[in-house]
Amino acid sequence: MAGGGNNRSRLLLVILLVTSLFLITLDLRGVSVTKNSRNATQSFLAPIQRGVSDLFSPVGNLFSDIKNFGKTKAELRDLKRENAKLRKKVILNKDTTGQLKKLKNVLNLAGRGSYKVVSARVIGKGSSSTFSQTITIDAGSNDGVKKDMTVMGELGLVGVVKSTTSTSAIVLLMNDPTFRIGVRIARSQSIGVLMGEGDNSYTLQLLDPSGSIEKDDVLLSLGSDNNKPFVPGLPVGYVKDVKNTSATLTQEASVRSYSNLGSLGVVSVIVKSSNGGPKDALIPRPTPTPTTTIYVTQSPAPEVSPSPSSKAKN
Repeated sequence: MAGGGNNRSRLLLVILLVTSLFLITLDLRGVSVTKNSRNATQSFLAPIQRGVSDLFSPVGNLFSDIKNFGKTKAELRDLKRENAKLRKKVILNKDTTGQLKKLKNVLNLAGRGSYKVVSARVIGKGSSSTFSQTITIDAGSNDGVKKDMTVMGELGLVGVVKSTTSTSAIVLLMNDPTFRIGVRIARSQSIGVLMGEGDNSYTLQLLDPSGSIEKDDVLLSLGSDNNKPFVPGLPVGYVKDVKNTSATLTQEASVRSYSNLGSLGVVSVIVKSSNGGPKDALIPRPTPTPTTTIYVTQSPAPEVSPSPSSKAKN
């Protein structure tokens, strides 16, 4: 039995050797049996490979998306930060442009009044321990700002300096209920006292019983000794309504201020005023009303030819 097994093994080995030699001989003679076999195998396996690829392709894409998700999320964060910076820059540019415009108007008014001023930005709004209507500005004693100096805006009076530090100052606004200022009416030169009421409205009490108040009268600051706390000739407000009442000994009127105290961005502190002030040079100039001229042209009258009946009568 053992001898038979050995014979079969030898026979199988001989067959394999002969087959190998046969295939090598064919390959050397240009007959590509292995190539045809490979092509046949590839044709058979190709549909299976495509199916396997289609089956596992979504899984591969999923892992690729997961891998790139962190990168995409970081890019979105960078874009959001860049967008926020751009928005902030646009807002800053608009704010700077608005402040420059206000500063130009303030300096123009100060120049017309021959006031020497120190300009400052408003860096805080709100009440302090003593006053209810105040602002904080970024100019102080190092800049020449002192207590009891007049503060003006682009249209006129804003308030008065109440306290200072080396780099800042607190300004009492003219609408504070404790605020009082002597004024004169530009039209009649009558003198009165303006009192704040906590908003953009004020009350004028005329000190001269024989004086007169009319609607739209312009009020200018009367001025104080040595120009403290108020310089003369600065626009304060205008009469909105005259109060006709017999309950008071003096005439009263409701006044609207020229300065909008709710939108202060830049102000100027008047550190020096010329002797006598600007008089009436700072009276607000009325805005001219635009006029439209309409030209009417007449068309020549049409010529009328006599009718045949008219010729017959002649």
